[in-house]
Amino acid sequence: MIKVTIIGAGSAFTNNIVVDILSIPGIESGNISLVDIDSRRLKIAHELVEKIINKTEKKWKVVSSVDRREVLQDSDFVINQIEVAGLSTVKYEFEIPLKYGVNQCIGDTLGPGGLFKTLRTLPAWIEIVRDIEELAPNATILNYTNPMSAVTLATTKITDLPVVGLCHSIQNTSRQLSEYLEVPYEELKWKTGGINHMSWFTELTYQGQDMYPILKEKISKDKELLAKDPVRLDAMKYLGAFVSESSGHFSEYIPYYRKRQDLIEQHCSAGYNGATGFYANNWPIWREENDARIMRMLSGEEEISLETSNEYAAVVIDGMVNNVPKVIYGNVSNTGLIDNLPSGGIVEVACLINANGINPTHFGKLPEHLAALCRSNMAFFELAVNAVLEKNKEMAFHALTIDPLTAAVCSLDEIKQMFDELYNAEKDFVGV
Repeated sequence: MIKVTIIGAGSAFTNNIVVDILSIPGIESGNISLVDIDSRRLKIAHELVEKIINKTEKKWKVVSSVDRREVLQDSDFVINQIEVAGLSTVKYEFEIPLKYGVNQCIGDTLGPGGLFKTLRTLPAWIEIVRDIEELAPNATILNYTNPMSAVTLATTKITDLPVVGLCHSIQNTSRQLSEYLEVPYEELKWKTGGINHMSWFTELTYQGQDMYPILKEKISKDKELLAKDPVRLDAMKYLGAFVSESSGHFSEYIPYYRKRQDLIEQHCSAGYNGATGFYANNWPIWREENDARIMRMLSGEEEISLETSNEYAAVVIDGMVNNVPKVIYGNVSNTGLIDNLPSGGIVEVACLINANGINPTHFGKLPEHLAALCRSNMAFFELAVNAVLEKNKEMAFHALTIDPLTAAVCSLDEIKQMFDELYNAEKDFVGV
């Protein structure tokens, strides 16, 4: 009988992932184990999963524990969606860099925020991986935790357990592109590859026609369309390809859009389109709202929907368990998959899923200028991950010196001052 363990079950992902898993054809029973160190949020997650199971009328069982070792045994799949000390640190990671001119929208992948999230997330995750190796040696790890590339890279460095990083960027972006182009999604064809949050749609066609000239013409005539996705659409004009993550995220990974206030005002608008401090100012609110929504579902005030999502976790499980070939875009080790990105780094490519597991496909070469932008990010992840694995504080600082946005704004001396201030604020949470 299949067993799925979700670590960080208090996350907003749990609802959709459980609905998706219970919707897999042919799997009428199984076990779901929930783990979270927050006992209150674990309790409501457990109650929600029980309600979902009852509504589907399937024969799944759910158990939960604040101690993962109690429920990990013999798991077939372990889904990671942990958040380490986020509420305690999110303000530091936005407000301290802002003093030095580093203006972040999200700050959970690159930049000062992404670095310190890596430094506080990986020590906890490494301990979890060691328990998975001991208690569930045949498990496949499905990672949702950001920084996606850093967490997945660390996993590949410390274990031989199969791991894939799962995101919704490709699914969401491909649908957005069909809407921008006003063509049926099912008939839009594309080729995409790169790294998480920076995969490039290097080919984009509809009925055999290249859609990029049409998209460029559209944004030249329709300022309202450009305003819907200002950074990505502007970057596409000059770089020649559309990227997989939102304008707000993407604006932080490159040195062009957030280094001066006039550029921020020109290109970075509200919300996920690049608002200053969007994540830091809203994430604690979103967490409360998600908990409140779960409570409404538990009380019956809000209907529990069984509509499936576009997340990939259940797609992987279905493909492997039912041996039904599936294709996802997964984050995996670069074993010659993208020719001009570093070997062993984490890349995002199309992967075939079947009973043999996760089978990444060869992408080939990215256009060199796009590969170079990916490589700058990959070098940051390599330094940040190795800083934790080697407990090397200086290496962590060096990661920040090569961050594209930080380097565009600050001198080396300013970067050192900022790093030290962040380190002192978070020294109780970080692993170097």
